[in-house]
Amino acid sequence: MNLESILLADDVVLSINNNIDYLIEIIPEIKSMFNFPHNNPNHHLDVWNHTLLALSLSKKDFDTRLCLLLHDIGKPYSYQEDEVRNCRHFRGHPKKSEEISRVILKRLGYNDDYINYICYLILHHDDPITDMQLNENYELCLKLFDIQTCDALAHNPDRLEKRKEYLEKTKYKILIRKK
Repeated sequence: MNLESILLADDVVLSINNNIDYLIEIIPEIKSMFNFPHNNPNHHLDVWNHTLLALSLSKKDFDTRLCLLLHDIGKPYSYQEDEVRNCRHFRGHPKKSEEISRVILKRLGYNDDYINYICYLILHHDDPITDMQLNENYELCLKLFDIQTCDALAHNPDRLEKRKEYLEKTKYKILIRKK
């Protein structure tokens, strides 16, 4: 068993759960996500279960699934308590997730170009895709959109309206650019 075969399983969540000891051995940083509450109305699951739900919604693509596995790994290290609203915010979590992921991917032996590619996607998983980005690297934007879609749909189903609106607008921009 290796990371690629785990993430490319037909049932990726079952595969992860069946191989969790191995995953913790090669990526011990994921333990910080287990049972870490979001305490935010936009989320209905803890960080780890949000990650698993996002993975369950993904296409069978290693790059996408690797990004989704790591996209929120920095949340336990980047939260701010909002006493007024009695919830948490995670400003800066994409940068922290990117930094942690860079260390993990280097340790796992990936080359610098691949690490930069995966880390770019992690760093920008919450950023709107711009027309300029679409013009510069359409394929990269498609991958980023796939990641954003899985992440967005793994949020609280009662609070998805804005996310779905963004996804529809972006999908339209992508389709127009394709023509």
